[in-house]
Amino acid sequence: MAAIPSDIEIARQAVLRPTLELGGALGIPDESLIPYGRTKAKIDFEFIDSLSERQDGHLVLVTGMTPTPAGEGKTTTCVGLVDALNRLGARAIAALREPSLGPCFGMKGGAAGGGYAQVVPMEDINLHFTGDLHAITTAHNLLSALLDNHINWGNTLDIDPRRVSWRRVLDMNDRALRQITVSLGGLGNGFPREDGFDITVASEVMAILCLSEDLEDLRRRLGNIIVGQTRGRAPVTAEDLDAAGAMTTLLRDALMPNLVQTLEGNPALVHGGPFANIAHGCNSVIATKLGLKLADYVVTEAGFGADLGAEKFFDIKCRKAGLEPAAAVVVATIRALKMHGGVALGDLEAENVDAVRKGCENLSRHLRNVKGFGVPVVVAANRFTSDTDAELAALQEAAGEAGATAIGCTHWEDGGAGAEELARHVQSLCEGRRQGQFAPLYASELSLWEKASTIATQIYGADEIIADQKVRDQLRRFEREGYGHLPVCMAKTQYSFSTDPKRKGAPSHHAVPIREVRLAAGAEFVVAICGEIMTMPGLPRVPAANSIDVDEQGQIEGLF
Repeated sequence: MAAIPSDIEIARQAVLRPTLELGGALGIPDESLIPYGRTKAKIDFEFIDSLSERQDGHLVLVTGMTPTPAGEGKTTTCVGLVDALNRLGARAIAALREPSLGPCFGMKGGAAGGGYAQVVPMEDINLHFTGDLHAITTAHNLLSALLDNHINWGNTLDIDPRRVSWRRVLDMNDRALRQITVSLGGLGNGFPREDGFDITVASEVMAILCLSEDLEDLRRRLGNIIVGQTRGRAPVTAEDLDAAGAMTTLLRDALMPNLVQTLEGNPALVHGGPFANIAHGCNSVIATKLGLKLADYVVTEAGFGADLGAEKFFDIKCRKAGLEPAAAVVVATIRALKMHGGVALGDLEAENVDAVRKGCENLSRHLRNVKGFGVPVVVAANRFTSDTDAELAALQEAAGEAGATAIGCTHWEDGGAGAEELARHVQSLCEGRRQGQFAPLYASELSLWEKASTIATQIYGADEIIADQKVRDQLRRFEREGYGHLPVCMAKTQYSFSTDPKRKGAPSHHAVPIREVRLAAGAEFVVAICGEIMTMPGLPRVPAANSIDVDEQGQIEGLF
């Protein structure tokens, strides 16, 4: 039996369309494409602005059940669905996030899909791509440098070094940088203080780039970033430090969406990449809206399970950008369902229908939650060779009881042809939906505490949220300062509905502890950090980086 080729081997065998040809098929003139080599390009603002009067296509969200080490395959399903829609004669575009180097070299590996449902060139996309994440890192750390420089040269704003809240960032998992001390070494190095690093995809600058409508909006939001407080407890912003203009300059090109393609030569806009467990988990508004002007269907992804990615997609991105999703796809695998049903990772190959049924408690809650936003939903059962017909039947029965159809898909092995049934069902959901049926989970007028409580009780199945008085006081302070209307971005483990990553299935009657709250005034949401979630992840015991190398011909090995 022939060995199954790896993702990178499959990607290298693809014959890619030249970017100008790909853009031309979308009606993008050559002069509006800024090539980054032969197979990727940015799309300029002048062309984007010219599309304002066009009618929008259908927006389809791909989300998932609670992730497990067994894998689910949201990005793979996004790509397979786009290829399938195009095979059926529709014009469809993928709108995806850019991978972070942290997971690429850590536990997850790449994030460009897999098998015969990938976006390419996968090596470029998974590594430095067009430099967007580097630009975000640099703009963020420029603000850090200007802040410490201001304190060093007289501190005319009277910034209290004890109340500096703006940390530094790096696009790499590095636990040693979570808490550090800066400016040691003498008078010439500034005033020593405690500091720390977050991963770049948790940066407020990343969130701002992904939620900005244009360059003007980007600059406004950057200027509103709060970096700390004065000794009199007044907020200090990036605009106060005269930093917003230079930051916008660094991010000008990064704000332009990136055009690449699937293995089947269909367009994909890969742009922006905030994490969903510690940020809002969606690609950029500007890329999504561009796709809606260019295509009949835009298939986009929200990170991790629907309790994180989909909730933030609906309550933050769609609310802020005025988007109305037409349908949602919840991705599930038999293997992941069995893990939620109590089967160990090493025992997933054996048939276990009872475990599938038990694991479907997790899937059913996600389906209920998504439907609660007024969005019609279908289950994509991303099939593995070890799945049995009886297990798939159990999944389909459980989905039916939850009011959704579950469709077996083989896009990993068969590309778009393996997702055509799913594509037809998505088309029917989009055509049958009623305009205006989508609604966010909570009203903007609720208090910040009530918003967090609504998410925890209605989405996570919790009985309550709990927090120290310091956190409660901070939320009330945000409201007094005029930020009470903002949505809440919950930073929580992706591995459970609860804040305990070991609690699988659909736990209920638990409490969600809010450890810390942060105001993202530029991104225009409040972050509630729950449980033990880290904004700077660490590497696993055996990082993926240990298996990545370059061979004698200069070809990358071990990237997946």
